[in-house]
Amino acid sequence: MIFCSENFLLPLQPSQNQFASINLYWLGFFVSFQKLAKMVYVCRKEHFNAAHRLYNPAWSKEKNEEVFGICSNEYFHGHNFELIVTVKGTPCADTGCVIDLKKLSQLIRKEVIEKLDHRNINVEVDFMQGKIPSCENLVMAIWDILAPKIAEIAYDKNAQLHKIELWETKNNFVEYYG
Repeated sequence: MIFCSENFLLPLQPSQNQFASINLYWLGFFVSFQKLAKMVYVCRKEHFNAAHRLYNPAWSKEKNEEVFGICSNEYFHGHNFELIVTVKGTPCADTGCVIDLKKLSQLIRKEVIEKLDHRNINVEVDFMQGKIPSCENLVMAIWDILAPKIAEIAYDKNAQLHKIELWETKNNFVEYYG
């Protein structure tokens, strides 16, 4: 990309940082130009099956049924969940990639999928204990697990977790941006 002014042309080169910067002393003024580096969003989809019951123990059975309907069934119900994890960053000059997708998949599987797959979220999932296992609460808990670990496995050490999307059914999903 070229930055143009009436008195000069400057090539702006991509940087491994988030910004490409140019500092100039021009006509008695110090001027700094910054260009955002290109941001790429990398997504990984994983799948798990789990059961849960939407139920607030502070409410009566009738109130739970009124609010949660059949999802408050005392015998639980299950879903085939789709989890999509999105990481944002700048592609590394050496690899052309933001993050190693194999490492991202391994992280998601070890920290999340293995703890949720074929489990009862209300009873067997440690990071959901004491919480109503709605998709909203689940996606926030998954964020808290993954967010601190993304930069450790990314080529771009400024890479960050951008979004977690959790599909409960083909029609119902939640997105969380931290």
